[in-house]
Amino acid sequence: MINKVLIANRGEIAVRIIRACREMGIGTVAVYSTADRDALHVIMADEAVCIGGPDSRDSYLNIPNILNAAVLKGADAIHPGFGFLAENAGFARICEECNITFVGPSADAIALLGDKARAKQTMLDCGIPVILGSNGVIWDFPECERVAKEMGYPLLIKAAAGGGGRGIRRVNAAKELRNAFDTARLEAKTFFGDEGVYLEKFLEGMRHIEFQILADKHGNIVHLGERDCSLQRRNQKIIEESPSPRMTEELRERMGETAVRAAKTVGYRNAGTVEFLLDSAGNFYFMEMNTRIQVEHPVTEMVTGIDIVEAQIRIAEGKKLWFGQRDVVIRGAAIECRINAENPLRDFAPCGGRVDYLHVPNGFGVRFDSQIYQSYNLPIHYDSMLGKLIVWGRTRKIAVSRMKSALSELIIEGVTTNVDFQSELVSGKQFTSGDYDTSFLSGR
Repeated sequence: MINKVLIANRGEIAVRIIRACREMGIGTVAVYSTADRDALHVIMADEAVCIGGPDSRDSYLNIPNILNAAVLKGADAIHPGFGFLAENAGFARICEECNITFVGPSADAIALLGDKARAKQTMLDCGIPVILGSNGVIWDFPECERVAKEMGYPLLIKAAAGGGGRGIRRVNAAKELRNAFDTARLEAKTFFGDEGVYLEKFLEGMRHIEFQILADKHGNIVHLGERDCSLQRRNQKIIEESPSPRMTEELRERMGETAVRAAKTVGYRNAGTVEFLLDSAGNFYFMEMNTRIQVEHPVTEMVTGIDIVEAQIRIAEGKKLWFGQRDVVIRGAAIECRINAENPLRDFAPCGGRVDYLHVPNGFGVRFDSQIYQSYNLPIHYDSMLGKLIVWGRTRKIAVSRMKSALSELIIEGVTTNVDFQSELVSGKQFTSGDYDTSFLSGR
């Protein structure tokens, strides 16, 4: 049994994990930087420890300080959330060596799936189609240039240790390659502490579909259906929904079976996400497998009724999944809008500030996962996401209507946000019809 969890993260995901632990009767320890002294996760946790300065390298990426905090407070488990150290195999291995339960997959699984070339080759070996890409991590520009010339354009440069759309740059021609390579590496190092990148062929007119899987230590693996994450701006997901408007029962069965097979192939356990690109003919290609909880997990929770964070903790305790694949039923439709502190009129530049007034929408089928409260001073050192507005409806049409209403009720004063931009998107013809792909917001 886990008695106390240290959350090695910040923001709304730290708050989300604290809530799940409270419901399970598990104690919590928050860690925070000096910039996050007044953060909501610090206020909500049973205990809190300052682990360094505002720079992530001094705090949320500082493994010795995080482990010292766990030992100091007697935490017997660490939940990494998403981002920061969530997909750091070295961190997971150190936790294992210190007899601290890592709420996530094994260090070996993280290492395998974090090596995008090895992961793709592993999937190819078990008959899963993959996207053309580089064979291994690329560390220097001459190698990048050589591989790009062989692959042809357009292509993507992606952070090898990345996630969340960070460290990704599209390259349409050779003249753009050097700047994209340098920028992707810098962003990868800043957010993940690893500047390795790899190349991947860019495919036009695709939908980004991911399958949530849960796998326990007893060999049981289920998928919880799909999420459609095709609505992206600069490779950053901004709206997600479940189920996908493109999905059929036959296609869900094929893709779900493939996702489960991918997890079995690598001996996976805990929560994970298998990501695919899907074309209009129903052909799909493995992109990667994320070894962490996803930002967009709430839409899956809304349509399945399964608490994914609770499942993560139960699996980490060694318990069997309490349901099988036949018990997973997709009911209704859920949509999530990411609410960011950014100015759409100034090229979506991140914004800081003080939350002078806050009104959160509520009512049937409405959920707001957030880190903010009235009078909160927003740090400028981290990701700009303030929270996630999630709605559920019996049908997609009802969910879209409910999201429009919820966005109109959400008031955040003192900080510039993308709320109006999100309202524009969900009210547009392409989104309401469900007829969109990853190119929908290209150039925005």
